[in-house]
Amino acid sequence: MSVIKRPFYDRPALEVARDLLGCRLVRMQNGSRLAGLITETEAYQGEEDLGCHASAGKTSRTSVMYGPPGHAYVYFTYGMHWLLNVVTSPEETPAAVLIRGIFPVEGFPLLVQNRPTNAQKKGWTDGPAKLTQALKVNGDFNQVDMCNTENQLWIEAGKKIIDEQVEQTARVGLNSVPEPWRSVPWRFVVHPEVFNA
Repeated sequence: MSVIKRPFYDRPALEVARDLLGCRLVRMQNGSRLAGLITETEAYQGEEDLGCHASAGKTSRTSVMYGPPGHAYVYFTYGMHWLLNVVTSPEETPAAVLIRGIFPVEGFPLLVQNRPTNAQKKGWTDGPAKLTQALKVNGDFNQVDMCNTENQLWIEAGKKIIDEQVEQTARVGLNSVPEPWRSVPWRFVVHPEVFNA
């Protein structure tokens, strides 16, 4: 498989978020590949985006978003969940894409071990916390270079998704964020049925 290189991420988050749909998110765990095709993403772009963590400026938490594109931004939320983002845009332009869902395609025994469930169960990895549990991604992966397979976490080219297969909506869970940022259609979804065809 072809690992996605840095120039792909060196673009605005909105472009990267759309183009990540259908790509293969890969995690190496104990020498085994765990992977899923990306089904849902959200774009967060710049300090002016009040839905973006960088709207508070450069902090120890957000500093990775100001660094080179293609690095992981992994943060803890609600006191219980890790969420995985990939940094986009040129350095010093804070932006990232939240990976919200995957369609599992490799490593089912470990995926089930990490997130016990019936492998056919609808909704197994269709949320940002669900996929990090299944792939066993935590804060140890924050700031790792996802263009380097030695870091055990990367993204490969996958299935091409055409525009007619993509649903574009407002981002999720930004109820306290003022307009227009609460409603900008920066969430991209491709339904799993596309991968079953």
